[in-house]
Amino acid sequence: MTEDQNFDSEDFSEVNLSGREFEYCQFSNCNFSKADLSKVSFAECEFQNCDFSMTKLNQTSFKLAKFKSCKLLGLRFDYCNLFLLELEFENCQLDYASFSGLKLKKTRFVICSLQEVDFTEADLSEANFNDSDLQRAVFANSNLKKADFRTAKNVVIDPEMNQIQQAKFSVESALGLLQKYNIDIG
Repeated sequence: MTEDQNFDSEDFSEVNLSGREFEYCQFSNCNFSKADLSKVSFAECEFQNCDFSMTKLNQTSFKLAKFKSCKLLGLRFDYCNLFLLELEFENCQLDYASFSGLKLKKTRFVICSLQEVDFTEADLSEANFNDSDLQRAVFANSNLKKADFRTAKNVVIDPEMNQIQQAKFSVESALGLLQKYNIDIG
């Protein structure tokens, strides 16, 4: 197990980390692009300015993992180990990622690009989407109770296919709740 270490500008794209455990570690400017992180465990780790594009996450554990200014394109978070899964994202690029079926209650997606992200059947109750771009993000049978979309952009959610009780919307973001009706509001 690796504990309390700082990794700066490391290239993990060609390194076999399978089965490794990291606790209380900081990763800055690291490259995980196309890496295989299957069965790797990250507990209370923070990632800053890291590239995870197209990384394999089969049974990867993220327990209280924080991502800041990271590139996480096309990641299948739905393949992660679900035990104690807890994630936080700030100023990250998460386009084409999948969170399908995950329990992400109170997850923070702040100032993130979430274009074409799959949130099908995810529990996003009390999640925070402040200043995030949700263009073409998919919400189907998702729990969005008490989620905060007030400053999110490009929000399109079908209220008949999702639980949205007590979710917070601005007037602008609430217009995305009506898109399926093809009506002209002006």
